[in-house]
Amino acid sequence: MDFSFNRLSGAMAVATALFTATALTSGVARADDSEGIVVYNAQHESLGREWVDAFTKETGIKVTMRQGSDMQFANQIIQEGDASPADVFLTENSPAMTLVDSAGLFAPVDKDTLAQVPEEYRPSDGMWTGIAARSTVFVYDKTKLTEDKLPKSLLDLADPAWKGRWGASPAGADFQAIVSALLELKGEEATAAWLKALKENATPYKGNSVAMKAVNAGEVEGAVIYHYYWFGDQAKTGENSKNVALHYFKNQDPGAFVSISGGGVLKSSQHAKEAQAFLKYVTSKAGQDILKTGTSYEYAIGKDAASNDKLVPLSELNAPKVDAAKLNSKKVTELMTAAGLI
Repeated sequence: MDFSFNRLSGAMAVATALFTATALTSGVARADDSEGIVVYNAQHESLGREWVDAFTKETGIKVTMRQGSDMQFANQIIQEGDASPADVFLTENSPAMTLVDSAGLFAPVDKDTLAQVPEEYRPSDGMWTGIAARSTVFVYDKTKLTEDKLPKSLLDLADPAWKGRWGASPAGADFQAIVSALLELKGEEATAAWLKALKENATPYKGNSVAMKAVNAGEVEGAVIYHYYWFGDQAKTGENSKNVALHYFKNQDPGAFVSISGGGVLKSSQHAKEAQAFLKYVTSKAGQDILKTGTSYEYAIGKDAASNDKLVPLSELNAPKVDAAKLNSKKVTELMTAAGLI
């Protein structure tokens, strides 16, 4: 904002700078002022809290958890740079991790931690690691669609025959991760064409759960979301998913993309040893067991780790191979903006 008061312009500039700095760190304990570590958690708050509490109970290391969204924290970390109060960054999807990684703000993950996670669930550069996963699915109204009428591929939804019949939450980080995978698998031209069709064919919703509710209510016949929204609702009352079934695209289709939730240690951390220990715990058997026994219904990705028994095993999803380090959130944002989706 441009204030034109001549005498006060310098003072106002200083005040504005101080306000900006305060806003960035509002409510956040600086790492060097705390007894433990600060975690920027963009994962579901309940899951993040389970990991934090279990880690503190086992190690005695204090953890201050700050809750936010993938891109909110990624952009904040980049703006904070070497002065970031965060020691660890956890996300729901990997594009936010690659954004921070590309800015050179992560420290390499300890080799012992990387050894706990199969290569397909972590980036090739070793600067962060997978901590959990979620599968792309097509939820559909089972009172209106039978299996033989379901799309064989995510790309089929671009067909004019699907106009007005399906929904998505294009503005969310969840969906943008799926588009990132599509971009990596099929290239820019195919992705741009699909996004154009998405704009013309699909009904936009604010959030995956809202999209699923719309399917359940008969507003649209199907929607592209992540699997755990359905499982989470079914585990409660099922009132928002009683008419809904899941369709897994499989066949290494872009619609079978498995999005990796990530964890990384900030290079600027003043408590690197403790931060690395936290990440090692999250990917350990004890940390991954929280995914099996908890209520997040996300997939465990640690070596020999078991996911919730209700989930279709990861090995049966036949997901496409995508290097998480190559997911390009900046290009996706450009393409989706050009398509009028965000």
